[in-house]
Amino acid sequence: MAKIITLANQKGGVGKSTIAVNLAAVTADVLGAGDDPDASSPVAAVSVDPQGSAVWWAERLHDLPFHIVQAHDDLEGLAKLKDLPGIEHVYVDTPGWIDLKAGGNGSDPLGTGPAADALRAVLDVTDLVIVPIETEPLSFDPTARTIEKVIVPRGLPYKVVISKWDPRDGKADLNETREFVKSQGYPLANTVIRRYKLHARASADGQVVTEYPLNRVALQAREDFYRLALELNIGGGRR
Repeated sequence: MAKIITLANQKGGVGKSTIAVNLAAVTADVLGAGDDPDASSPVAAVSVDPQGSAVWWAERLHDLPFHIVQAHDDLEGLAKLKDLPGIEHVYVDTPGWIDLKAGGNGSDPLGTGPAADALRAVLDVTDLVIVPIETEPLSFDPTARTIEKVIVPRGLPYKVVISKWDPRDGKADLNETREFVKSQGYPLANTVIRRYKLHARASADGQVVTEYPLNRVALQAREDFYRLALELNIGGGRR
């Protein structure tokens, strides 16, 4: 039975696709996927984003060490994510904008429509939600709405991950973001995904973090995802 980790935030541009694809790559690397070219990878990345950012990225990769699937219109398949043959870890990339409704009178704040139906189907089988947040105040309210309206009512375990922080900007914004998350009582990952040009160029260049060149900056960029995978105990043992 696969472990399902979903990336979610109402705000777009917070790094959901980058984290989903690179955690899939790191997990495949830790599990040795790709060592045997004839063996099938136990890792999959699934996109329910109609824009298909993760799939567009994956199409530019050679010898992909994990499976990639566009499934925003496959509700039946999404309901069976845990039972994919030979798959142990699934990372789900979700749309960059969730049109959250008021959700009064017990109604679902996700509302109606294909995107809402796909996200509901994913959340029904999700084991852990990763909520990326940028180090800027504009990211705070959408993050809170996603957690309070979508994740908490479903009783899902979740972890907020600070992403796209540029160390050259100093630590003021980083500390402000940490204080916001802690003041709300949200569980916060110790690992911070730093902003690197490598990440911004990776999709166009056809690379995942495990394929970055061996130089100082690339090693630092890779380190963030390996640290996050270790912190979340991803790939630590086969289910």
